[in-house]
Amino acid sequence: MKHNYILNSLPYSEPFLFVDEILFVSEDAMKGAYTFEPDAYFYKGHFKGNPITPGVILTECMAQIGLVCFGIYLLNGETISEKSTFALSSTEIDFYLPVYPGEKVFVVSEKIYFRFQKLKCKVKMLNAKEEVVAKGTISGMIFKRE
Repeated sequence: MKHNYILNSLPYSEPFLFVDEILFVSEDAMKGAYTFEPDAYFYKGHFKGNPITPGVILTECMAQIGLVCFGIYLLNGETISEKSTFALSSTEIDFYLPVYPGEKVFVVSEKIYFRFQKLKCKVKMLNAKEEVVAKGTISGMIFKRE
């Protein structure tokens, strides 16, 4: 039940939704998955004849699963409303392997801290072979829109 609540609370929609499922969530960690569709808009020009998923899209996927989904869970519905939004405040991500069209990735996030509406996490992305695609830290905050 909590997984559906988190997914339904996300402030994203296609074509900019990079969360398919939540596999695990607790007060300290979460894991989710996403499959990059082969006909996604960003593959058309990245790269000609040899498409790979852009790093900025991988970072967005890691942020949506590892930060926003996790933040929604940690808030437990307290602050989530149509007048709330999420803002990324910092990222430091290292990339190790490419992600090709059609690949499924898994994002694992561990809470570093959550206080004063700011969440900072250690995040890694794994491919189906459980190889590390990317890892680093991401932080963001929740604020009220006027």
